[in-house]
Amino acid sequence: MNLNVSVKTVTSIVGIICLALYFLGVYWSFEPEKLDIRQEVIDAAKTENVSPVVGYTTTTALIRVTETILNKPGGYLANDALPPSVFLDNIPAWEFGALEMIRDMALVMRQEFSRSQSQSVENTQLKIAQPQLNIDHTSWAMPSAENEYQKAIDALYIYRKQLTEVNSQDAQFYARADNLRDWLQEVTKRMGSYSQRLSASVGREQLNTDLAGDDVASQSTYANQQQQVKTSWWQIDNEFYEARGASWVLLHFLKAIEIDFNDVLAKKNAKVSLQQIIRELEASQEAIWSPMILNGDGFGILANHSLVMANYISRANAALIDLNDLLSQG
Repeated sequence: MNLNVSVKTVTSIVGIICLALYFLGVYWSFEPEKLDIRQEVIDAAKTENVSPVVGYTTTTALIRVTETILNKPGGYLANDALPPSVFLDNIPAWEFGALEMIRDMALVMRQEFSRSQSQSVENTQLKIAQPQLNIDHTSWAMPSAENEYQKAIDALYIYRKQLTEVNSQDAQFYARADNLRDWLQEVTKRMGSYSQRLSASVGREQLNTDLAGDDVASQSTYANQQQQVKTSWWQIDNEFYEARGASWVLLHFLKAIEIDFNDVLAKKNAKVSLQQIIRELEASQEAIWSPMILNGDGFGILANHSLVMANYISRANAALIDLNDLLSQG
């Protein structure tokens, strides 16, 4: 009798623990809400008792989206080795997509936005921050990803503060059309990749366009002229959430760019183009009402969430290319 009671007690406790971990995992799987970048800048400037200058908004956006990855419910999950995090894959994929977009911005800030010419000296704080963001996102000890990302955030705070020091030349942010084009070129490559990977959810025959039809061009190894491209069934939701995380971060960066590069965009008649891109990305962040990412045929009965996301990303990417063309005009 006592043995039966003990077995039932242990079973009940295990069941309760499993149920609690399940609901905790569900809670941790909710994506963060969109940030109000203008309000974030107002609050930051008030806290630091400074007046925002050019570059303050973009730096604030970079800081806040990175902090959101670390401080959202459950914290940073991609490198967790314990339940329930170890059983989750959607949010870690979302984190990786967000992190990739953050890395691109940090690199361009270090190499382009903060430098006047190719021979100018790098900003010391960005020189610290950018490599810290490149640590393996699954690293959990010696060093942990969270600690390295926090070091990057701390350096970005110092850089942002330096921007507002009118009597110091330690930090600069140059809002020029050529600098913005450099960043947009990186973004379009990233978004183009996501669009292709999402479209591969249904599988299709694809012609090899790697050499662009150039008769004298060559590549390292032979590739078939036609190949089947299809995402593994197990990876469809990961591809979806990675693209969604990248789009979430890009949305905030573009809102910051709209403020810091306002005069440049106005001169190039490009503000409307930027605002349309922001609308496309906002649509990509609409709530998902399905309990799972569906992968129906393109014109089948069931929805295909990957194709819907690919549509928004492709439209945004096409608009980004047009925006880049506008900025290149005199």
